[in-house]
Amino acid sequence: MENKINYQLPDTVAEEAANHINEAITLLKPYLIALNADERMALPKMSDGTAPFVEKCLDYSNSDPQFAPPFLDVEGFKNDMDSWEKLMAVLRPVQQLVLNLDDTTTQAGSESYTAALTYYNSVKQAAKLSIPGSKAIYEDLRKRFASNGPRSSAE
Repeated sequence: MENKINYQLPDTVAEEAANHINEAITLLKPYLIALNADERMALPKMSDGTAPFVEKCLDYSNSDPQFAPPFLDVEGFKNDMDSWEKLMAVLRPVQQLVLNLDDTTTQAGSESYTAALTYYNSVKQAAKLSIPGSKAIYEDLRKRFASNGPRSSAE
Protein backbone atom coordinates (compact mmCIF):
# COMPACT_ATOMS: atom_id res chain seq x y z
CA MET A 1 0.00 0.00 0.00
CA GLU A 2 1.26 3.46 -0.91
CA ASN A 3 2.18 5.65 2.05
CA LYS A 4 0.34 8.87 1.10
CA ILE A 5 0.70 10.45 4.55
CA ASN A 6 4.47 10.45 4.72
CA TYR A 7 4.96 13.57 6.81
CA GLN A 8 4.48 14.81 10.34
CA LEU A 9 2.05 17.70 10.72
CA PRO A 10 3.84 20.38 12.77
CA ASP A 11 2.26 20.99 16.18
CA THR A 12 2.22 24.74 15.49
CA VAL A 13 0.20 24.26 12.29
CA ALA A 14 -2.35 21.99 14.01
CA GLU A 15 -2.65 24.37 16.98
CA GLU A 16 -2.99 27.46 14.79
CA ALA A 17 -5.64 25.80 12.62
CA ALA A 18 -7.60 24.71 15.70
CA ASN A 19 -7.34 28.23 17.13
CA HIS A 20 -8.66 29.79 13.91
CA ILE A 21 -11.55 27.32 13.81
CA ASN A 22 -12.38 28.08 17.45
CA GLU A 23 -12.27 31.81 16.67
CA ALA A 24 -14.71 31.29 13.78
CA ILE A 25 -17.02 29.28 16.05
CA THR A 26 -16.93 32.01 18.70
CA LEU A 27 -17.49 34.73 16.08
CA LEU A 28 -20.47 32.99 14.46
CA LYS A 29 -22.04 31.45 17.58
CA PRO A 30 -24.53 34.29 18.24
CA TYR A 31 -25.87 33.90 14.69
CA LEU A 32 -26.19 30.11 14.50
CA ILE A 33 -29.04 27.85 15.52
CA ALA A 34 -29.46 24.10 15.92
CA LEU A 35 -32.28 22.11 14.34
CA ASN A 36 -33.39 18.68 15.43
CA ALA A 37 -33.89 15.98 12.80
CA ASP A 38 -37.65 16.51 12.55
CA GLU A 39 -37.29 20.28 12.15
CA ARG A 40 -34.62 19.81 9.48
CA MET A 41 -36.75 17.32 7.57
CA ALA A 42 -39.86 19.52 7.67
CA LEU A 43 -38.17 22.59 6.19
CA PRO A 44 -38.29 23.41 2.47
CA LYS A 45 -34.65 23.46 1.32
CA MET A 46 -32.77 26.19 -0.51
CA SER A 47 -30.41 24.84 -3.16
CA ASP A 48 -28.34 26.22 -6.00
CA GLY A 49 -31.32 25.70 -8.29
CA THR A 50 -33.72 27.41 -5.89
CA ALA A 51 -31.56 30.41 -5.08
CA PRO A 52 -32.16 32.32 -8.36
CA PHE A 53 -35.94 31.95 -7.88
CA VAL A 54 -35.71 33.24 -4.32
CA GLU A 55 -33.50 36.15 -5.43
CA LYS A 56 -36.04 37.11 -8.14
CA CYS A 57 -38.90 36.96 -5.64
CA LEU A 58 -36.95 39.19 -3.27
CA ASP A 59 -36.21 41.65 -6.08
CA TYR A 60 -39.87 41.70 -7.11
CA SER A 61 -41.08 42.07 -3.54
CA ASN A 62 -38.94 45.22 -3.31
CA SER A 63 -39.74 46.64 -6.74
CA ASP A 64 -43.43 45.65 -6.77
CA PRO A 65 -44.51 45.53 -3.11
CA GLN A 66 -48.20 45.79 -4.04
CA PHE A 67 -48.14 42.04 -4.78
CA ALA A 68 -46.70 41.08 -1.40
CA PRO A 69 -49.37 39.81 0.96
CA PRO A 70 -49.72 41.84 4.17
CA PHE A 71 -48.44 38.93 6.30
CA LEU A 72 -45.14 38.71 4.34
CA ASP A 73 -42.35 40.46 6.23
CA VAL A 74 -40.35 41.72 3.24
CA GLU A 75 -37.62 43.17 5.47
CA GLY A 76 -37.34 39.81 7.24
CA PHE A 77 -37.20 38.12 3.81
CA LYS A 78 -34.34 40.43 2.82
CA ASN A 79 -32.51 39.73 6.10
CA ASP A 80 -32.96 35.97 5.70
CA MET A 81 -31.55 36.02 2.18
CA ASP A 82 -28.66 38.24 3.21
CA SER A 83 -27.81 35.86 6.06
CA TRP A 84 -28.10 32.82 3.78
CA GLU A 85 -25.72 34.32 1.20
CA LYS A 86 -23.13 35.34 3.80
CA LEU A 87 -23.30 32.05 5.68
CA MET A 88 -23.07 30.04 2.45
CA ALA A 89 -19.87 31.91 1.63
CA VAL A 90 -18.52 30.56 4.94
CA LEU A 91 -20.10 27.09 4.66
CA ARG A 92 -18.79 26.12 1.22
CA PRO A 93 -15.07 26.31 2.05
CA VAL A 94 -15.75 24.73 5.45
CA GLN A 95 -17.50 21.80 3.71
CA GLN A 96 -14.47 21.40 1.43
CA LEU A 97 -12.19 21.54 4.46
CA VAL A 98 -14.27 18.92 6.29
CA LEU A 99 -14.20 16.60 3.27
CA ASN A 100 -10.43 16.99 2.88
CA LEU A 101 -9.87 16.53 6.63
CA ASP A 102 -12.05 13.42 6.59
CA ASP A 103 -10.19 11.97 3.59
CA THR A 104 -6.79 12.75 5.10
CA THR A 105 -7.59 11.40 8.57
CA THR A 106 -9.14 8.28 7.00
CA GLN A 107 -5.95 7.71 4.98
CA ALA A 108 -3.64 8.42 7.93
CA GLY A 109 -5.70 6.16 10.19
CA SER A 110 -5.69 3.38 7.62
CA GLU A 111 -1.94 3.63 7.16
CA SER A 112 -1.44 3.64 10.94
CA TYR A 113 -3.73 0.65 11.45
CA THR A 114 -2.06 -1.26 8.60
CA ALA A 115 1.36 -0.57 10.13
CA ALA A 116 0.08 -1.72 13.54
CA LEU A 117 -1.31 -4.94 12.04
CA THR A 118 2.01 -5.56 10.29
CA TYR A 119 3.86 -5.17 13.60
CA TYR A 120 1.28 -7.28 15.44
CA ASN A 121 1.55 -10.12 12.92
CA SER A 122 5.34 -10.01 13.16
CA VAL A 123 5.16 -10.23 16.97
CA LYS A 124 2.59 -13.02 16.68
CA GLN A 125 4.93 -14.98 14.42
CA ALA A 126 7.85 -14.31 16.76
CA ALA A 127 5.79 -15.62 19.70
CA LYS A 128 4.97 -18.79 17.75
CA LEU A 129 8.71 -19.25 17.22
CA SER A 130 9.35 -18.62 20.95
CA ILE A 131 11.59 -15.63 20.32
CA PRO A 132 12.48 -14.09 23.71
CA GLY A 133 10.44 -11.01 24.64
CA SER A 134 7.77 -11.54 22.00
CA LYS A 135 5.22 -13.47 24.06
CA ALA A 136 4.48 -10.65 26.53
CA ILE A 137 4.02 -8.16 23.71
CA TYR A 138 1.81 -10.58 21.77
CA GLU A 139 -0.33 -11.34 24.84
CA ASP A 140 -0.83 -7.61 25.43
CA LEU A 141 -1.64 -6.78 21.80
CA ARG A 142 -3.92 -9.77 21.13
CA LYS A 143 -6.46 -8.36 23.62
CA ARG A 144 -7.63 -6.09 20.80
CA PHE A 145 -8.94 -9.14 18.93
CA ALA A 146 -10.19 -11.19 21.89
CA SER A 147 -13.88 -10.35 21.44
CA ASN A 148 -13.88 -11.01 17.68
CA GLY A 149 -14.19 -14.78 18.11
CA PRO A 150 -12.94 -17.32 15.61
CA ARG A 151 -12.70 -16.21 12.03
CA SER A 152 -13.87 -18.16 9.05
CA SER A 153 -11.43 -19.16 6.35
CA ALA A 154 -13.20 -16.76 3.92
CA GLU A 155 -11.93 -13.77 5.93
